[in-house]
Amino acid sequence: MFVQTCIAPVNIALIKYWGKRHEELILPINDSLSVTLNTDEMCAKTTAAASASFKDNVMWLNGEKVPFEQNARLMRCVKELQQLATAKGKLKFPIEWKLHIASRNNFPTAAGLASSAAGYACLVYTLAQLYGVEKEELTTIARQGSGSACRSLHGGFVRWHMGTRNDGSDSIGSPVVSAEHWQDFHIIILVVNDSRKKTSSTNGMKRAVETSDLLTHRAQHCVPQRIAAVIDAIKNHDFPKLAEITMRDSNQFHAIALDTFPPCAYMNDVSHAIVDFVHAFNKEAGEIKLAYTFDAGPNACLFLLEKDVSAALAAIQNSFPNDAGDSVEYVKGIPIRCEPKEIGAFYNNGTLPKNDKNLFKYIIHTRIGTGPQRLDESKSLLNISNGLPLEN
Repeated sequence: MFVQTCIAPVNIALIKYWGKRHEELILPINDSLSVTLNTDEMCAKTTAAASASFKDNVMWLNGEKVPFEQNARLMRCVKELQQLATAKGKLKFPIEWKLHIASRNNFPTAAGLASSAAGYACLVYTLAQLYGVEKEELTTIARQGSGSACRSLHGGFVRWHMGTRNDGSDSIGSPVVSAEHWQDFHIIILVVNDSRKKTSSTNGMKRAVETSDLLTHRAQHCVPQRIAAVIDAIKNHDFPKLAEITMRDSNQFHAIALDTFPPCAYMNDVSHAIVDFVHAFNKEAGEIKLAYTFDAGPNACLFLLEKDVSAALAAIQNSFPNDAGDSVEYVKGIPIRCEPKEIGAFYNNGTLPKNDKNLFKYIIHTRIGTGPQRLDESKSLLNISNGLPLEN
């Protein structure tokens, strides 16, 4: 039996991907740009095994057996990697051997927290290790599982080039800068709802391409300038510029969701309250210190610099009180120490909006991170004697 285990990060788009020009190859109608999150707080983990004794291809996701052969995107990724390994002469075992794959996310699946991106990036990276092709261009393969997965194969800030070729060979994810370039770039995720969303991203963007005039305008007239401007902001550590572009793009993406016919509503009342809060916080600060972005779901990703984290959390706790306070079950991830003076300043502040209690399920604090990593055998999700899932 041959076994490999890897982890891959979540990425959050500053400039969104929304709309395909080719459904099967997953070719986008515009470039997108994301930040990779640290795997210590959020990641997908996958173990892939190949053995002569396996009767069928089997996959388990978060402990549940899921369809394998019937999943066209999954099979496409597997076949592409097998073809690549065969062409490169890298195979250590017969290509006919069946696979057992176990994958886990340490965060909610399908709730607008970019789980499919991390999941497919991890799957492709792990299988590439198994087939001996980890040094090859993998982003074009991961893209065919989940579009934004091509951005989770790199760390730091990553650009997904839409490309122009019909075969998709130039639609790749490539690094803009590494995580080391902006180490004090932090992220706070406000988890409003971690259940499955009503309209999947796949269906939502298909409907948008068919019915939204605003979508075409954004792709042709807004995104190219935004990509150039946000790359310039990243390279110059210009947080206020990056923040404004990010918020404007998020707003426009959700305007497109509502311009779709029938409309898709991914944000809810709590999401809109978060938007109001961020603008009030920045007004109070006298400059843009906090940015929001929302993917296809109600959860907010807030971007900020490390020096502003404790003040921002104090303000969040003031504006969105929770009975759980700052318990580790509620505020997860990198520990945050709020200074008493900061908390006092925000509790006495009447300009920040006051909201009902317990609107968030939990908060995750993380930072910019690196790409996928290979783990040793002890971290396997499969029992290496029989290829079946372990309990962990």
